[in-house]
Amino acid sequence: MKKAGIIMSLLMSVSMSLCLSFTGMMSAGQFTVPGFVRSFLVSLVISLLIGFLIPMPKLNMAAAKKFHLKPGSMDQRIVEALIADLLYSPIMAFIMITLAWFTAHSHGAQIPYLPMLLKGEGLGIFVGFLLGFMFVPLFKKIAFRNVTFPPEGGPTTDKP
Repeated sequence: MKKAGIIMSLLMSVSMSLCLSFTGMMSAGQFTVPGFVRSFLVSLVISLLIGFLIPMPKLNMAAAKKFHLKPGSMDQRIVEALIADLLYSPIMAFIMITLAWFTAHSHGAQIPYLPMLLKGEGLGIFVGFLLGFMFVPLFKKIAFRNVTFPPEGGPTTDKP
């Protein structure tokens, strides 16, 4: 299970960081390769930290149990995407928008921070939910492809 969790965390971190960095740069109206790369790398580090510190599978299982969700159902996908989105997107958007604001401000731009933050948070949460909804099932299949579960329910082992 740990191996699958690490694979899942890596896949989600890279895909979310890539897409949200691109979305943020495009919504700012000024796409530059160095800005995109910096945004992606900072976002990736933040996302990996969140992914390795927060036990997403436990949160998802607890939510599925609380709301009586069937595994693989549309309701479960929505709840899992919402949980991931509400944990990742606000933190990532806040840090990325604050970084962008300070960078723009240091270059002489007079951009009001609060409207920029609110727009970015809203866009980040919306895009993050869509990405989580689309990518989680696909990445689960990839992550669990090489993990087997013994019939006795003992510890997991990798396929040879």
